[in-house]
Amino acid sequence: MENSNDQQKTNANRLFYGSCFALITTAFSFSIRAGILPQLGEELSLSAEQLGFINSMWFFGFPISMVIGGLIYHKVGGKAIMQFAFFAHALGIILTIYSGSYVGLLISTLLIGLGNGCTEAACNPMIADAYSGTRMSRMMNRFHMWFPGGIVIGSLVSKFMTDAGLSWETQIWVIMIPTLIYAYLYFGQSWPKAKIEAAATLSGNLKAMVSPLFIFMIVCMSLTAISEFGPQQWVGLILAKSGAEPMIILALVTGLMAVARYFGGEVVHKFDQTGVLLGSAVLATIGIYLFSTQTGTMAYVAAIFFALGIAYFWPNMIGFIADKIPKSGALGMSIIGAVGMFSSSIFQPIIGGWIDADKAEAAAAGFTGDELELVSGQATLGTMVAFPAILIVLFTILWFWVKKRKSTNAAEATSGQPVTDY
Repeated sequence: MENSNDQQKTNANRLFYGSCFALITTAFSFSIRAGILPQLGEELSLSAEQLGFINSMWFFGFPISMVIGGLIYHKVGGKAIMQFAFFAHALGIILTIYSGSYVGLLISTLLIGLGNGCTEAACNPMIADAYSGTRMSRMMNRFHMWFPGGIVIGSLVSKFMTDAGLSWETQIWVIMIPTLIYAYLYFGQSWPKAKIEAAATLSGNLKAMVSPLFIFMIVCMSLTAISEFGPQQWVGLILAKSGAEPMIILALVTGLMAVARYFGGEVVHKFDQTGVLLGSAVLATIGIYLFSTQTGTMAYVAAIFFALGIAYFWPNMIGFIADKIPKSGALGMSIIGAVGMFSSSIFQPIIGGWIDADKAEAAAAGFTGDELELVSGQATLGTMVAFPAILIVLFTILWFWVKKRKSTNAAEATSGQPVTDY
């Protein structure tokens, strides 16, 4: 029996390491592709609009495969989903290199996006089923550490290779390295079964997902995602005019996020997911507010607050669903993640509209050049403070809600009554 437990532990750890390399593949596809965009545009004579559409395929494929993967996870298993992820990643990488056309790049980027979504759809429930309690929270945070961590590594690799005069095709081949590693680690491995019987049925998942708490978390997820990805998309462009170095800001934010997520399990153990999410909303609000008011060196201080604020949002929103609404299963985790991605894509043009309006207002006030960009950009960031500020209120409600349910469940357990689900 002891040998069997050791074998299960080894298997879970191997699957976990495979998941980390799969997420590094996602991060490399994000950062290295961003690094080669100028070369792609120049070599293939693509307009900025065309490059924008190519990028949008990455975000489009991600939530589609996440939702589909969540729906079929307990039917086909995480292993089959990751086999498709490998196929999509490998074919997407090869097509990117050899297509040499706009349409080819649209298809290849969509394939990579689909592979990335499959990674989230299969790996989150695998971690939730393979580990439990504080260890599950720790492993979930350490898994998600590799998205910002992989972005840092991928960005440095892309910059080094570009500076060395290496072609964009060679850079894309680098994405194949973690792809082949995760395929090797997954090969021949069996995946853990759902810990709760209801989590393995679609009807059980859907019943759990129509609960008030799950619907409340969907609202929260739409705001946590845009609090993270909204400012990140625009802050570099804005701060470039303030005397700060955008690449250092990006490295500082993603590097701190990776370190914070590494220690995420200990933080969750001390404050529970609800306390961590509430604290994160406070720090994110301070960070975005500082971005909207400070220039020069203080922008780096803002980046520290912002990074520590957003670091725990994504892994602990998914960890909360796994821990507090376990009957929602793989589908619940996938839906929450997809809501985050859809929210990011929906809000981007809205934020763009705010920037245009603030720019027109600043121009009317007589600002020009770099000053115009900075004033209008900071005004938009000031509007974005509303996202995490609303989350402070929502996560305070959540904290009391979960605390009350814990007290009720403890009382029911003491009296011998059936414990009510969250």
